[in-house]
Amino acid sequence: MPVEGIVVDIKPVTGINNGKITLSVVITCIVAASCGLIYGYDIGISGGVTTMVPFLSKFFPSVLKKASETKPNIYCVFDSQLLTSFTSSLYIAGLATSLVASRLTKILGRRNIMLLGGSTFLVGSALNGGAVNVTMLILGRIMLGFGVGFTNQSAPIYLSEVAPPKWRGAFSTGFQFFIGIGVLAASCINLAAAKHEHGWRFSLGLAVVPAAIMTLGAIFISDSPSSLVERNKLEQAKKALINIRGKDTDIEPELALLIKNSEIAKAINEEPFVTIFQRQYRPQLVIGMIAIPFFHQMSGINAVAFYAPVLFQSVGLGNDSALIAAIILGMVNILSILVSTYAVDRCGRRFLLMEAGIQMIITEVAVAIVLALTTGTDGTKRISKGYAILVLVLMCFYAAAFAWSWGPLNWLIPIEIFPLKIRPTGQSIGIAVNFAATFLVSQTFLSMLCHFKYGTFLFYGGWIFIMTIFVALFLPETKGIPLESMHTVWEKHWYWRRFVLG
Repeated sequence: MPVEGIVVDIKPVTGINNGKITLSVVITCIVAASCGLIYGYDIGISGGVTTMVPFLSKFFPSVLKKASETKPNIYCVFDSQLLTSFTSSLYIAGLATSLVASRLTKILGRRNIMLLGGSTFLVGSALNGGAVNVTMLILGRIMLGFGVGFTNQSAPIYLSEVAPPKWRGAFSTGFQFFIGIGVLAASCINLAAAKHEHGWRFSLGLAVVPAAIMTLGAIFISDSPSSLVERNKLEQAKKALINIRGKDTDIEPELALLIKNSEIAKAINEEPFVTIFQRQYRPQLVIGMIAIPFFHQMSGINAVAFYAPVLFQSVGLGNDSALIAAIILGMVNILSILVSTYAVDRCGRRFLLMEAGIQMIITEVAVAIVLALTTGTDGTKRISKGYAILVLVLMCFYAAAFAWSWGPLNWLIPIEIFPLKIRPTGQSIGIAVNFAATFLVSQTFLSMLCHFKYGTFLFYGGWIFIMTIFVALFLPETKGIPLESMHTVWEKHWYWRRFVLG
């Protein structure tokens, strides 16, 4: 069957500023995107802290006992359900919070939910830094989960609503860029703190810094025009549009369209959690709420991000070398996100996802082959430092591909395709699915590494193959299309038009 209509050319809406970039919109989007700092810092700090001997001896002594065995299975040293619970508990809290956040975002606005998320993360950081037992440690992680649950729900929506349509992709990658900054900063702090008895407290406690930065920044920005219109604050919405689009820009067409869409949504007066399951929203349900957030995690990237130091230590690098390898991975990640910022609105979303899919499959298979040949089937052979470095190089190619594709586009594509009336709800469900998949991956990766050994990388390579096929067949191109005109994409798609036109 010919796959027609996948690439759609939609003309911009007449009278609406599609491409003008003002200093105000740049500053506003940087502040909103900085919400990614707290999520990135947490991702980066977890894996490094779990390799610190003082931290393990205080909270997880069984891991140290296993590592001291005469001839341990290198894949199984860190296989501890209690240890993985330290990492994964955050994502259960984030899952629950993201479902509540949709209603709060609609009532309180995008910006206020960012403030709430940052404040909650601050409390969790303090609890983790001062933890005296595992219970306090897990409680702190749960508070951190509440924080990222709120910010991951509200910040991407805010960015997509404020950015000029022509450059929406570039601005929205800012959230992933700050996640990358957070990961890299955390890796550097872990390296500096690893030699100190209480270094783990500094690593966990310093999470207050990115939380304070994004919380203070959010105080000084206005809410998005869409959110203000939705809450009947029309004068504030008009001022916000003038501020981000420029005083010499005619904002009336855009404001009129926002008001029209808001009135249509209110006139229907349906429960969003019910509306979203209607046949006409089947594309948004399948792509934005299930496929994209689920596939994002099944690429295996967060398993690598969480446990990069653990992984590299397992395959032959010493503790310091493993932390340095995590830093290198973080730097590759940030540089690759910049590639996405440049390419996403020029090459399009589909091209980046499919190219990256092929690159990630090749690297996952290559890592599996290297580990199979060097560690043996039982995992008791020690891998040489040369081969460990080869694994690092391959993982850098893998991380680069993810960082210019599934990383930023996981936050961009779902928001783009949700119409206003189901946007907060759709984002909440998508974030919940993402957190559920993240919990699954973080809770099982070290156990999979122990039991599947090098086959773990083939497992994720298989999922990436499925993801790439899905993109080729079912994901339409959305670059440059105003949010208010996104419905036309589905009407022209070979598969989804039967749902929206039927």
